[in-house]
Amino acid sequence: MRITFVLPVVDLSGGNRVIATHAQRLVERGHQVTAVSVPAPPPSLRDRARALIRQRRVPRHVPHPVSHLDGLRVPHRVVERLRPITDADVPDADVIIATWWETAEWVARLSPSKGQKVYLVQGHEVFEYLPRGRVEATYRLPLRKIAVAQWLVDLMRERYGDANSILVSNAVDQALFNAPPRDKQAVPTVGVMYTELRCKGCDISLRAMSIARQSIPDLRLLTFGHGLSAALPLPVGALFLAHPTAEQIRATYSQCDVWLFGAREEGFGLPILEAMACRTPVIGTPAGAAPELLADGAGILVPREDPNVMARAIVEVCRMENAVWRRLSDAAHARANQYSWDKASLKFEAALTEIVAGR
Repeated sequence: MRITFVLPVVDLSGGNRVIATHAQRLVERGHQVTAVSVPAPPPSLRDRARALIRQRRVPRHVPHPVSHLDGLRVPHRVVERLRPITDADVPDADVIIATWWETAEWVARLSPSKGQKVYLVQGHEVFEYLPRGRVEATYRLPLRKIAVAQWLVDLMRERYGDANSILVSNAVDQALFNAPPRDKQAVPTVGVMYTELRCKGCDISLRAMSIARQSIPDLRLLTFGHGLSAALPLPVGALFLAHPTAEQIRATYSQCDVWLFGAREEGFGLPILEAMACRTPVIGTPAGAAPELLADGAGILVPREDPNVMARAIVEVCRMENAVWRRLSDAAHARANQYSWDKASLKFEAALTEIVAGR
């Protein structure tokens, strides 16, 4: 098949990693794949002001950020400026895939020669900083949907009247994220991914950590992210890694007794799978794919917006007998192993084949 992915700005986000992984594996399976994206816009006045206040620096404009597409065998074209993608920007193909609400608008307007039109839905992108009406309208466009989590399939059916979405769950790179069977840490250790984005709920996880420290004073925190902000301070003694390598991320997961996932909203939640693949149990809110991933004893689900309940779960896990913790660790690892990219890429290819065939 000739396949085109249409992306917004490419970067090192989890969503872009999913797209890049599918694109590369389709190439490896003999398909002709192209990626087309737009350059990053200059920082807005609001972004500049926030950076000055929180980070005491003016953000630098990087029109072509480092991304997960770099170094792959996937031809990638970035158009000359931030604008809608048109027929002239993309090759004729069998299928063309929108990957974000705005790209769905662009793809919907393209000629039939550009391929069967598909919408890869990695989240419900009705965010406060986006035009809600336009975003919601994209889910009603006549594009076949491939969704990364069951809750998104259900949402497309129940809210937007589309009962034909195809589920292709995200997966974990088991060659990268893995760890041998291990015992609890000598010092009780909690991990979390650091981000200011409210939807990710890092503030909830940090609050739960502080509450848990009242019961376990020597509780240690490991975290990583793109950078720290004065608006979201870390507790005393926390170890933070800025812009970590993949190996450093794997090592961080593998040094924790429990990983925290405090999201308010999430499309899937790749850190859940990554931590579990490294044999780290996860305490998570029912956002994204967490209800599926943490079911049947593979992890612990806690209510959204409730750091007290999360703190009690932290204390429970950290005070487990080692043998009990090992069973939870092994269950997490076994669940993660059910989500391989080999399976996901084959299912993604099959979905595209089905769509191109008109089924």
